[in-house]
Amino acid sequence: QVQLVESGGGLVQPGGSLRLSCAASGFTLDYDAIGWFRQAPGKEREGVTCISSSDGSPYYADSVKGRFTISRDNAKNTVYLQMNSLKPEDTGVYYCAAKHGLFRLCVFSVLTGGNGMDYWGKGTLVTVSS
Repeated sequence: QVQLVESGGGLVQPGGSLRLSCAASGFTLDYDAIGWFRQAPGKEREGVTCISSSDGSPYYADSVKGRFTISRDNAKNTVYLQMNSLKPEDTGVYYCAAKHGLFRLCVFSVLTGGNGMDYWGKGTLVTVSS
């Protein structure tokens, strides 16, 4: 059974850090681009970042550039999202998703809020509040 499972969410103060994990089971992530998306209460889902399967190249939404870092460990079949300098507007449910094929398709998904991704996790809640 194909599964993506996110973990690492929680409550953090503004300016703090969290590291999210996205673990895959039932398939290998080696050939998939992986994206992170988030959805704040009452808002549409938005793309955060994506990482290439071939060389680990990342793409970041402007809202997180310089604060978030995506990485992957294919040996562990896991992708990570390191989030620093968190702001209240970063609050939301964070989802990881996998895209077979070209990295630019994952980038397109980030730009369009997740359209076209092949597999999704169930999400982990991040709350940034004092």
